[in-house]
Amino acid sequence: QVQLAESGGGSVHAGGSLRLSCAASASTYTRSWMAWFRQAPGKEREGVALIYFDGRQPTYADSVKGRFTISQDSANNTVYLAMNSLESEDSAMYYCAARRDVLGWIAPQLHPSEFHYWGQGTQVTVSS
Repeated sequence: QVQLAESGGGSVHAGGSLRLSCAASASTYTRSWMAWFRQAPGKEREGVALIYFDGRQPTYADSVKGRFTISQDSANNTVYLAMNSLESEDSAMYYCAARRDVLGWIAPQLHPSEFHYWGQGTQVTVSS
């Protein structure tokens, strides 16, 4: 059963921090690339970061490098997104996504079309 459940969103002032969590079912998490995407009103969904379920190859969009950190807890089938130095441009609905890949040798592109399973999202609002 596919299950992805995001949590941790909220409202913060610019410069603040949040940590998002994505709890996955074991069958969804294991041997999958796990990613975070975001979508602001009127904009396309964009990739933020991805990581293989065992922690390999964390990858970031240029817009968040140095500010966001993706991590995972394989024992609890959970992926995190630590967001620091938040800016108003980071305001969006944040989605967790998964892509099954048994080998995990080559990271997929951070594009929505590359991912098969999606959570419902958690809202992040950054006020300036």
